[in-house]
Amino acid sequence: MNLAKIAFDHSVVTWMFIFLLVVGGLVSFSGMARLEDPEFTIKDAVVVTPYPGASAQEVEAEVTDRIEKAVQEMGQLKEIYESTSYRGLSVIKFRMKDKYDLTKLPQVWDELRRKVGDVQVELPPGAGPSVVNDDFGDVYGIFAALTGEGYTMAELKDVAEMLRKELSLVTGVSRVEFFGDQQEVIYVEPDRDRMAMLGISSEMIAGELRARSLVSNSGNVVVGSERVTLDPTAVFETPEEFGKIVLSNTTGGSQIYLRDVATISRGYQEPPEFIQRFDGRASVALGISTVQGGNVVVMGEAIKVRMAELEERMPIGVEIGIIAMQPDAVTASISGFLVSLGQAVVIVIVVLLIFMGLRTGLLIGFVLFLTISGSFVFLSAQGVILERISLGALIIALGMLVDNAIVVTDGMLIKMEKGTKAKQAAIEMVAQTAIPLLGATAIAILAFAAIGTSQDKTGEYTRSLYTVILVSLSLSWVIAMTITPMLAAKFLKVKPAKDGKVIDPYDTRFYHGYRSFLGGAIRMRWLTMGIVVVIFVVSVMGFGTIEGAFFPNSSRNQFLVEYWIPQGSDIRATETDVIEIEEHILAMDGVAHVATTVGKGAIRFLLTYNAEKSNNSYAVMLVEVDDYKQIDVLKPKIQEFMVANFPQSIPTVKRFINGPAEPGGAVQFKVIGPDPVVLRSVADQARAIFQADFDAFGVRLDWGDRVPVVRPVIATEQANLAGLSRPEIAVALQEGFLGKTIGVYREGIELMPIVMRAPAPDRLDMASIHNLQIWSPTAGHMIPLTQVVTGFETVWEDQVIARNNRRRAITVFADAEFGLATSLMSRTRPLIDAIELPSGYETAWWGEFKSTAEAQASLGAALPPFILMMIIIVIMLFNSMKQTIVIWLVVPLGIVGVTVGLLSTGLPFNFLALLGFLSLIGMMIKNAIVLIDEINSQVADGVELLDAILGAGVSRLRPVAMAAATTVLGMAPLFTDPFFNALAMTVAAGLTFATVLTMVVVPVLYALIFRVPSPRKQG
Repeated sequence: MNLAKIAFDHSVVTWMFIFLLVVGGLVSFSGMARLEDPEFTIKDAVVVTPYPGASAQEVEAEVTDRIEKAVQEMGQLKEIYESTSYRGLSVIKFRMKDKYDLTKLPQVWDELRRKVGDVQVELPPGAGPSVVNDDFGDVYGIFAALTGEGYTMAELKDVAEMLRKELSLVTGVSRVEFFGDQQEVIYVEPDRDRMAMLGISSEMIAGELRARSLVSNSGNVVVGSERVTLDPTAVFETPEEFGKIVLSNTTGGSQIYLRDVATISRGYQEPPEFIQRFDGRASVALGISTVQGGNVVVMGEAIKVRMAELEERMPIGVEIGIIAMQPDAVTASISGFLVSLGQAVVIVIVVLLIFMGLRTGLLIGFVLFLTISGSFVFLSAQGVILERISLGALIIALGMLVDNAIVVTDGMLIKMEKGTKAKQAAIEMVAQTAIPLLGATAIAILAFAAIGTSQDKTGEYTRSLYTVILVSLSLSWVIAMTITPMLAAKFLKVKPAKDGKVIDPYDTRFYHGYRSFLGGAIRMRWLTMGIVVVIFVVSVMGFGTIEGAFFPNSSRNQFLVEYWIPQGSDIRATETDVIEIEEHILAMDGVAHVATTVGKGAIRFLLTYNAEKSNNSYAVMLVEVDDYKQIDVLKPKIQEFMVANFPQSIPTVKRFINGPAEPGGAVQFKVIGPDPVVLRSVADQARAIFQADFDAFGVRLDWGDRVPVVRPVIATEQANLAGLSRPEIAVALQEGFLGKTIGVYREGIELMPIVMRAPAPDRLDMASIHNLQIWSPTAGHMIPLTQVVTGFETVWEDQVIARNNRRRAITVFADAEFGLATSLMSRTRPLIDAIELPSGYETAWWGEFKSTAEAQASLGAALPPFILMMIIIVIMLFNSMKQTIVIWLVVPLGIVGVTVGLLSTGLPFNFLALLGFLSLIGMMIKNAIVLIDEINSQVADGVELLDAILGAGVSRLRPVAMAAATTVLGMAPLFTDPFFNALAMTVAAGLTFATVLTMVVVPVLYALIFRVPSPRKQG
């Protein structure tokens, strides 16, 4: 079956398919979903369990360990990635196996919830309930901040609530949430001395307030034929009316109002859980996420339209500041890639026009456009999203998309110049090349297949690269076998032979020179191969000096400023520092906005952003600049300012990275073992080594430093006589300082906690602990706390205890300030690994090292079957082991150009460069297949083997060189792209050198392995 003949015989159908591919491609492209980054599934879930009052050690032993043990029984579990036990709180992150995708994970989360639910009965009294969070991977692509001069946080929250209700109805919106709103609280601050004098206990006040905050069922009554509900009005309409509560059972049996012994006020929760700020002002943040697979650009436009309609309902003076607007970023990113794609297409067509003539260049240019357009039809049907990886894959594939068309068209021109009719030349050329080009195309696709089947998050992140290559290259072969020959036969013209003489297209000085050079190389084959081996060995040595990396930095016009102060600090102390830092950053040239979150990381507004866990000692600032190129100038200035002005802090200014990554420093050293003292000792030694490195910064421990704890010493006998136990004493201490929630006040849809606490002069003075009063059930009146507490001692404890896979583990985080994380690790690892470890302790390197190792391991596990398939295809094509060996011996030579390219540009060999190297393998094999197939074709026509080798080299020089030139030059727009530059350089430099070597080494190896006599002996 000859596909070209079928296309000729059914030309109307062929033209119809051309029309459908063009129109269908344009329609499909316009309707495809768009995102900034590829989607990948976050296979983590977090289980949060409160245990108020318990130390970190108690939380670890009584809560964390029991939940870990229960969940560990799940067969879907990959690892207990991280367990963190805080004072009063357990946070455990479970990671599921890579094979569970978005469709299977909901069932896994259901089983996780059942496991966590079953273990609740084993938790100690006061612990729980546990909350399972499996959707913290949601991306809020629109991240905005509400601010307003003179507006309270409650008023801003009301505006946010209105916006949430209205924007949730917009098409394409999945969730609308607001963050950073401060919880309103009703504070009751009793007068201790007056309460003691009147014999009123705090429990009396709490009981009265609780009773008035309950919703009670009043029943109903029959009225005629109807049953009418009875619902009495609220006792109090405002918090101020709480003062009218009458307290009884006082000394002397008299009754007094609550306002006579307590001050009632309305305020905000202290301390707040976290604080949101924007451009130096307190704010309420609003996050909007897109539905799964939705078009974020369309959703963004709909949000803008609805926001414009809601302007009249916005209070005057309330402003909406944009922290992150993914729809605009996606539009800019895709526009940039489309420009790059257009540039690449133009470059490829210009190359074709220069080297193949006007008609041929335009023809193959149209075939390239048709292939790209048609690819969108099939990519859209498969649900592929337009994002940086999928669009970049098209640019990477451009050169390969014209390879088949070049071979067919060039072969047709040669036959036509020798006198064959155009249609017959097309049919003959397709008959000759269809199977070899199909095999070569399949091999080029298989070179990317490992990343398409890799199940880890890195593989999922880059999977669209394989999908685009698979669809576009497959379509390029089909078009090359059908549409290309039909169009070539119709539009290509050759000069007719003069006087009936057949023109030899290779009878030129250039081809004669190449044939002569190739003949010399074959004649001195051992010297030639010796030189090649030396070049290869030198390249391998040079490759070992290239720095590695995981994923490159992002080119978005934002960067991160992370700020840590000593563990145990008050969140207001962190905020105070941050306010000064914000002011400094906002005054810098080029800075547009600063959005700050104090007490935790920001919401996930980027899929590749990992937020830090809750910690009062932490703040993160998202700094937006006018141009991302200014970031490298601003980073050191901000870092120097914070180091100079906040010596107690650990500041880190760094850029976002592209690709999936773990939270924390890029370099992470983990010490695992049972004893916290030993763990800290080893970690402190590692921390000192990092701090001594010239490029390390942001060096810290995930446990933080030990913190002081004031421990009242209870006099057991006196407490028993007073009828008191540890819980009552703990409540008295809580009411005296932080405050204790004793009820709820309802105002509309808001539920405000009622908190009893001491007045400001008392609760803000640690010394007032000696003046606390506590109700004695035995005595029937208030007594000094010091009657049942003999003293106060200060002890030091670990406020944070982290574990990995049920074993205690402390992690040292570090980042490289100017260089690469791999360089920092290579300098410090020998010193850190030399630290002597006691028996029962071990270490591990995490961060970029672990992420890279896991990604490469997943890729490596998927690669062997596809390498085997590639070898099998080559064997099937040629039915020869020797020819297969010749082809595969050339593959390692790709490292020559890769080494030269990366070393000359200073680019690292990152994960994308690895993918580029795999694609390079496919390209090299494809070129070698085309060359050896021509050798076999000439031998089949009766040409002597040596002449066939030389002739094949000459006849395939132009199509192979053209294919390489279009691929290399088509990469040009990516050379300046921060994300793809290493990949582009790997392919471009590697293929340039590989093509030169292929056109010399393959013939020489063929002559060597097949023992072909040298030209001199032939002559």
